Amino acid sequence: MINRNNLFVLCFLYVFALFAQAPPGYDLWLTYSKIVEPDISKKYSDISTSIAFLGNSKTLNIAQSELHTATEKMLGQTPTFFKAFESNHSMVIGTKNLLDPSLNKVLTKDLEQIGNEGFIIKSVLSQKKTTLVITANEDIGILYGVYRLLALMQQRKNLDNIALVDSPKIDIRMLNHWDNLDRSVERGYAGFSLWKWHKLPEFIDQRYIDYARANASIGINAVSLTNVNANALILTPMYLEKVKALADVFRPYGIKVYLTARFSAPIEIGGLQTADPLNEKVKVWWADKTDEIYKLIPDFGGFLVKANSEGQPGPQNYERNHVDGANMLAEALQPHNGNVIWRAFVYSEHDADDRAKQAYSEFVPYDGKFMDNVLVQTKNGAIDFQPREPFHPMFGATPKTPLMMEFQITQEYLGFSTHLVFLPKLYEEVLDSDTYQEGDGSTVAKVIDGSLQGQKITGMAGVTNIGNDINWTGHPIAQGNWYGFGRLAWDPYLSSENIAEEWLRLTFSNDDAFVKPMKELLIMSREAVVNYMNPLGLHHIFDTGHHYGPGPWVSELSRPEWNPVYYHNADENGIGFDRTPTGSNATEQYAEPLRSQLNDPQTCPEEYLLWFHHLPWDYKLKNGKTLWNGIALKYQEGVNQVEKMVSTWETMKPYVNKAQHKEVQMLLQIQLKEAKWWRDACLLYFQTFSKKELPEGVEKPTQTLEYFKSLKFPFAPGIRPRWN
Repeated sequence: MINRNNLFVLCFLYVFALFAQAPPGYDLWLTYSKIVEPDISKKYSDISTSIAFLGNSKTLNIAQSELHTATEKMLGQTPTFFKAFESNHSMVIGTKNLLDPSLNKVLTKDLEQIGNEGFIIKSVLSQKKTTLVITANEDIGILYGVYRLLALMQQRKNLDNIALVDSPKIDIRMLNHWDNLDRSVERGYAGFSLWKWHKLPEFIDQRYIDYARANASIGINAVSLTNVNANALILTPMYLEKVKALADVFRPYGIKVYLTARFSAPIEIGGLQTADPLNEKVKVWWADKTDEIYKLIPDFGGFLVKANSEGQPGPQNYERNHVDGANMLAEALQPHNGNVIWRAFVYSEHDADDRAKQAYSEFVPYDGKFMDNVLVQTKNGAIDFQPREPFHPMFGATPKTPLMMEFQITQEYLGFSTHLVFLPKLYEEVLDSDTYQEGDGSTVAKVIDGSLQGQKITGMAGVTNIGNDINWTGHPIAQGNWYGFGRLAWDPYLSSENIAEEWLRLTFSNDDAFVKPMKELLIMSREAVVNYMNPLGLHHIFDTGHHYGPGPWVSELSRPEWNPVYYHNADENGIGFDRTPTGSNATEQYAEPLRSQLNDPQTCPEEYLLWFHHLPWDYKLKNGKTLWNGIALKYQEGVNQVEKMVSTWETMKPYVNKAQHKEVQMLLQIQLKEAKWWRDACLLYFQTFSKKELPEGVEKPTQTLEYFKSLKFPFAPGIRPRWN
């Protein structure tokens, strides 16, 4: 019989056991689930029994610890590590300078190809014995190589005769946190900011380490900690001490810290009367501030700047230009090998031109005038992270200026963290787009990796979806967007299908009965969102400010380009934004033959039709349906696709943790409800102009247009703080 004291002890042990393991979703794609297949487990065990792990540094110790932990979890065995190489070792891990000469000689040509961050995983025949070798030129390459080996093992890949030689194709692979100093997150849908500023620098939260692990596992090597709508206080000594603490955590994982620089900081925290970039006192202030930062953080990456955009201060406040502003900061950073990342997201209410044209018009004339350590960070499309946009015409149009891609990982215009949207499909679509700037095959990927036009420094940034929710991203499936961004930043030529399969196998299950239907679901999910939100090239018809839900009727905002009616131009004659020579002529910013293709509605891809053309309601689509019927059927198709996602997920119960399955199940119900909301609200509104009945196959709305217009969401998450 159990007495009360024993019962208390048993309850305590039970609770301790529950919390000894991370909650479902916390481990992301680093679950290291036990390998139950006997033949595969034995093969991996044979490789992992005796490991020569050469060298000793913080980075190498992390790699060894990760290998130790993963091997215990996956194989149920504790690996034996040796610090010297002997011929009987089954695996050898070490940088080239530490390898046995016989191994080094075999790998010399490969080592010449991988740079400072690349790695080699190769079965090498040496002294009549096959040895698995992980090597690199630098310690960080070893860490990346170990993570890749463990990912291959998690996916049950055959390691016999493996010969993997890999290195990143893009230099700066960065997460942009839009985190505020009060821990709110602009466009954040996964809780509060990770950074507990009030506890730093003394208290180092375990999540900082786990965050660094996750990023290193997919090759992310840079992070900007704070919102691009910047607060100058981050540059004060009190906060820089806190930033240093984070930089110290991230450094062994190969991650450099960047800070967002508020252009007016010399006034706000420096006591100057001006922030004019050509003023000598301002130049000295920034140079001194930069020196101060590098004394604390020797590997500080540099500044990310949003200037003269959406009310933010910048050089134009002083009748200067973007080159003046960026180069002033670049001069301060240059002695320290730091970079300026200057965002191209600019548009002005004082410019009557099409918003889609303004960034190109402002920045392309400055090509070749920026210093070598300046990158211009450009959103993937010319408007603002829409569910679908044609690629930004700046890509390829500035051959003397490195353009850094800016993707959205958080889902500002894509249903926040309640809608399931696999964004690597969007990234792939943009990266594979042909700019024709240097002839056929001049893809966006070749522009941003520098291979098309020879830029010396390259970068890709993702506005992150990470918060302090247990599962990091608010929606369990949204973790795949973080993972997919990292993989494409490493190699922008990967396919979204392969990334989806990798992530599913690493995160949930290796069972093909799970992976195949779930991969189809992920790849379909982005198109579903486009269909039930913005089909056939419609864009920016979201409700105002928070961008939650439909608001195609919004017309009363002070700036015309903030109003959805500006973008869809619906009237009794038709719908769409004319960007051809008869309209804003935004198509002139694209190279031929793409320009001519876009100018003609018959050759313009239909997914961009209403982006570039204002067409009558009875315009015939390629399938023979009228434009009105085509729009209505696309909205319905989006709803149908979400219904299919719901039914597919229901069948996944045997392969997924019970709590996670229930969580996604509930979120999919929200998504289905909101997909119908989008369909009904938009069609009822556009119907007031088309005056046409809904076609057969489209469900009739159950509410009135007036009802949908009455919905208000003043406390939707992620809204921009008023003090910025």
